[in-house]
Amino acid sequence: MSDKITYLTKENFEAELTAGRPIVIDFYADWCGPCQMLAPVYDEIADKYGDQVNFCKLNIDEQKKLAVSNQVLSIPTLLFIKDGREMERVTGAVTAAALEEKVKALL
Repeated sequence: MSDKITYLTKENFEAELTAGRPIVIDFYADWCGPCQMLAPVYDEIADKYGDQVNFCKLNIDEQKKLAVSNQVLSIPTLLFIKDGREMERVTGAVTAAALEEKVKALL
């Protein structure tokens, strides 16, 4: 698990969105197979780009209201946010190359 990932709750969600850096949020659940497949890929990219982009994870079972308010209908869902606006949304597990390409687009 990368030390460059912030776990979001209702207490820190808004502060993270207004931190001024691009953000990638992984909406996940511990029981989700595709989420577990994505986790090492997400960690790898967070380690590589964590100095330029904020990488966050949000457990939908623990933070249901935040998942609903962000219109997350299935998991894993990745939100790519820049300047407080959602730039892209990806549902399902992705490869490291695909995730890295989307992160680079935020820079």
